[in-house]
Amino acid sequence: MSAAVEFYLLRAAGPEPLGSRPPGAGIYTGMRTFEHDRFLWLDAHLERLESNIATLGWDFELDRDVVRRGLHAVVTAYAGKDARVRLDVLAAGAADERLVCQLTPFEPVPAAFIEQGVGLALTRDLSRVRPRVKSTEFIDQRKPYPLQGQECFEHVMVAPDGRLLEGTSSNFFGVEAGVLRTSGEDVLEGITRKVFLFLAERAGLAVDLRAVHATELSALDEAFITSSSRGLVPARSIEGRPVGDECPGPVARRLLADYAQLVVSSARPAVDV
Repeated sequence: MSAAVEFYLLRAAGPEPLGSRPPGAGIYTGMRTFEHDRFLWLDAHLERLESNIATLGWDFELDRDVVRRGLHAVVTAYAGKDARVRLDVLAAGAADERLVCQLTPFEPVPAAFIEQGVGLALTRDLSRVRPRVKSTEFIDQRKPYPLQGQECFEHVMVAPDGRLLEGTSSNFFGVEAGVLRTSGEDVLEGITRKVFLFLAERAGLAVDLRAVHATELSALDEAFITSSSRGLVPARSIEGRPVGDECPGPVARRLLADYAQLVVSSARPAVDV
């Protein structure tokens, strides 16, 4: 297969190539590889899948050994330098036909977006039915909202009461007077969100798990989004209004540097080699 989109069924006997993703709803987790075959905090991704399975009451047990061996096999054989990896658990089907892995070429965020920041937009018309569940159905729901342009890189979902919750494919953070703020409820528990909260705590930064309100945007000194495929992306504007005096600001710069160091020290292959 070429270094385009690849699909595999992960089974105990080994990965089986597929022509496309099998139909049907499911849950998923998204990751990227580092140095071709390394993952950051893979166990946390698997733990969230297990939690989602339990929340939905599915009769399915995630076999971590099968997942790890399968992931290692497919990313090692992948023709590209690095890959974006999506691991789906299908809602229905035979037990050994419910783990699907999708690989696509990893494309890093342009350096200018990190060095200069991006623009974020707000939407009140999109929300997750179950905020803690990473459902494949939400992928279709968010399709009308553009991604990846520097002037409009991501939409942030706003609750009916005005709280900024999360991006359509990311978590949202604001910084006010040196305090890092992100919603502690009604949002997906992003793995990279967890990584940056860990880094913030280790750096001695104050953290407030109260969502930024739409009326508080002018008080923000910094803002950024986080996701597993993009790390941290600073926001220079929200709805066209500048954020703070510099982008990236000191908190974002510190966390970007700490994240880079964490990848070097903690990214590991899916199996011991």
